[in-house]
Amino acid sequence: MNSFQFLVAVTASCGGLLFGYEVGVMNVVLVMDAFRIFFNLCTWDGSKLNADGVNIEDKSVKDKVPFYRDLKPTDSKSFIEGFITSSFVLGALCGALLASYLGEKYGRQKTIMIGACIFAIGGILQGSSIRNYIMIAVGRLITGLSVGCNSVLCPTYISEVAPAKIRGTLASCYQLMITLGIVIAAIINAIVWYFTNIKPDDLNTPRTKIDAEISNFEWRFALCLQAIPGIALAILMSFLPKSPRWLCSKGRDEEAVQILAKLNATSVEDELVQSELRAIQEDVAATVAAGSSSVVELFSSVIRRRTFVVFFIQLFQQWTGVNVIMYYQSQIYNEMGFTKFLSTIVLPVVNNLVNFISTFPGMWGIEKFGRKTLLIVGAIMMMIFHILTWAFSTQTSKGEFWKYLSVISVFLYVFAFASTWGPTPWVYQSEIFPLRVRVKGSAVGTMSNFFNNWIIAFVGPALMKMWGTRSFLLFATCCLLAFLFASFFCVESKGLNLEEVDAMMSGKAAGKA
Repeated sequence: MNSFQFLVAVTASCGGLLFGYEVGVMNVVLVMDAFRIFFNLCTWDGSKLNADGVNIEDKSVKDKVPFYRDLKPTDSKSFIEGFITSSFVLGALCGALLASYLGEKYGRQKTIMIGACIFAIGGILQGSSIRNYIMIAVGRLITGLSVGCNSVLCPTYISEVAPAKIRGTLASCYQLMITLGIVIAAIINAIVWYFTNIKPDDLNTPRTKIDAEISNFEWRFALCLQAIPGIALAILMSFLPKSPRWLCSKGRDEEAVQILAKLNATSVEDELVQSELRAIQEDVAATVAAGSSSVVELFSSVIRRRTFVVFFIQLFQQWTGVNVIMYYQSQIYNEMGFTKFLSTIVLPVVNNLVNFISTFPGMWGIEKFGRKTLLIVGAIMMMIFHILTWAFSTQTSKGEFWKYLSVISVFLYVFAFASTWGPTPWVYQSEIFPLRVRVKGSAVGTMSNFFNNWIIAFVGPALMKMWGTRSFLLFATCCLLAFLFASFFCVESKGLNLEEVDAMMSGKAAGKA
């Protein structure tokens, strides 16, 4: 791999940074006092909590120093919280639907640029929302449109410009950038929360109305900040080449060969460049001979197995429970008995760093051990850690030791996810479809991801309210199903170029089961 290939892959992967920031920002914004009061998630009558989160008016409490506002949840909290959070995912689902048409008509690179601009607009709309949860939900839906579209096209674009030997590693950069975005959001917003929610200036100000607004700078700043990475990605993508495979599909072979030469740091006459060009041209010729593709083709006898695998691999990725933790982790830690400071700042930042760092073993292992091995091993590990989290959480009333065992189990689950099921489905879906339906096939996987993500995000608050940490048993069961699915339905595509993967999936070549 040369420096230009690396630069192209990393830049395109920054589409994942937008996704990650959007996920990470909501975990902290949802527990910002001003946000909760503004959107009627909670009310505040002026009562106060001490550093341990106990009401100072309680006669049995010795520490009477006020630290936090004592907010009371409203009856509609779970619904509004789920609605606001899940609207982003609903937009992403629609964006994945649009990706196929836009990616084929205008090309991967240009569509990613447009998506990044839309993301910036959505972030500004969220941050300037009026006191109606519908408006912020619309803003989140718009950012979701961008993320959904780019979640299809960024991994596809990377897979089409990357060498076969390291395609999996480079494509998994997208997942790495998602985790980096979550870390950046967590750190920035933890700092904002610290200075605006601990001993706030209005803590001793008398309250005349329990739903009266307080300063809304904290959450408006956090949400408007999304415009910066959106605009930056659009600018950076303007310097990257178009996909050579897309150019060939449009009859622009001369441009394609120039880009292939640049990607391989050699001349257009080089045998490697000419070999890649011939393979792409043969694939394009076969595509043209078969006529234009349609969604119906995804369910043909040749393609439907891939469609089935991609749909369910993304379904299981979501039902491992990762986004319940990412969206609502502060509330989960609070449920385990940790203080407000630890639940909101320390533990989420540590967890998000674990998520980011753990992606590196996945990027290495995806080429060393293969896609299928990571899926199987990862499912077993996640199931075990979910069960341990639930078991330890039932003992937290017995002391600090059990609380920390519970949170360590959560961190270990995140390690297992980020190094296996985090990057692998995105890599897998970008490489198992033939060129003629590659974007449409990837869109099916992404739509599955976001549809199930939407369900998780919407029902998550109610699920945690009803079941508490018993929810981890549900996710452990899903991990068991994911293990069975990976064992019996997934095939190995490690080390094959995209045309060889297509041949294997079509039954024209032997593959590794």
